[in-house]
Amino acid sequence: MVNLSELVIAFLISLLATALLVFPVKKLAVKIGAMDKPEARKIHKVAIPRLGGLAIFLGTVLGLVYLQPVHRHMFEISIGAIIVVILGILDDKFQLRPLYKLIGQISAAGVLIYGGLIIERINVPLFGLVELGNWSFIVTLLWIVGITNAINLIDGLDGLASGVSAIALISVLIMALGDYRVVVVYFCVVLIASNIGFLFHNFYPAKIYMGDTGSMFLGYSVAVISLLGLFKNVTLFSFIIPVIVLAVPIFDTLFAIVRRLYNHENIMLPDKKHIHYQLLASGFSHRTTVLIIYGFSAVFGILGIMFSNASLTFSLVISFFILLLLALIAEIGAVEKRKKPLINSMHKLVKRTNDRG
Repeated sequence: MVNLSELVIAFLISLLATALLVFPVKKLAVKIGAMDKPEARKIHKVAIPRLGGLAIFLGTVLGLVYLQPVHRHMFEISIGAIIVVILGILDDKFQLRPLYKLIGQISAAGVLIYGGLIIERINVPLFGLVELGNWSFIVTLLWIVGITNAINLIDGLDGLASGVSAIALISVLIMALGDYRVVVVYFCVVLIASNIGFLFHNFYPAKIYMGDTGSMFLGYSVAVISLLGLFKNVTLFSFIIPVIVLAVPIFDTLFAIVRRLYNHENIMLPDKKHIHYQLLASGFSHRTTVLIIYGFSAVFGILGIMFSNASLTFSLVISFFILLLLALIAEIGAVEKRKKPLINSMHKLVKRTNDRG
């Protein structure tokens, strides 16, 4: 059983620890030169310390030390997290090449797979139980690396990655409480608290960024939690639930990959065409853009909760609604493309009018 008072204490430990640890971490970032400097692709105008994810990691660890969760894969999960955090620190300091980051992420996922934390089978409606066999290693690897990078890529505006991660984790927490997944509940509570503690410093205007240390740690954590808690029935629908909960970062990442392949661009290099940049370009303020994406994330989180307890018919209805929302996200991404030709035409019309006058 879950002890409510223990959860509250752990929540407060992680929240306060993260909020306070940001101050020494910020000084450390400045001292070692882990600074995010302004450039064409970025919004901020002055150098801002990175490495804030180290405070999130330490706050999470302190909360877990209090709760002392027990799981047979805890050692592998911890080693994987340490690999990801070290990788993130190195990237925040030295700006590692994408290939090196990918190798590090695969290493962290490999530790989990070697330890036996894998997706072994899926129960597909009309087909029954499908054993993945050797494909289970590939599916698990793609899942962990994919979610890690999805959170990493959406970390483009102040407070965005922390807020989206917290909303997704709240959705998972609700499902885990209903299914008595104690370890998942523990992980969710301390991670939500750490994200909120960090948001005190990271929400617009941000005083510190989480950097890859934070975004990769959060992505890795969400991927692991979904493996522990959301594949409980190994059904196709239970496999889809974490995709729904994380729909915004996942589909933003997929759209980015398709867009870069179509334009013959390197899929591993960053650009300024993600959904948050498109919303900014459409005229929304920084704060409003973040709140809009929070709203989308909350809707998908609610849909994920509904999906987890729905009948087949109701699941199909929810799926249709989800597709409509995804189409809306895609439409937001296309607004800027349609707007530019219109603006150019208006400029030409004004110029012709002035010339005639």
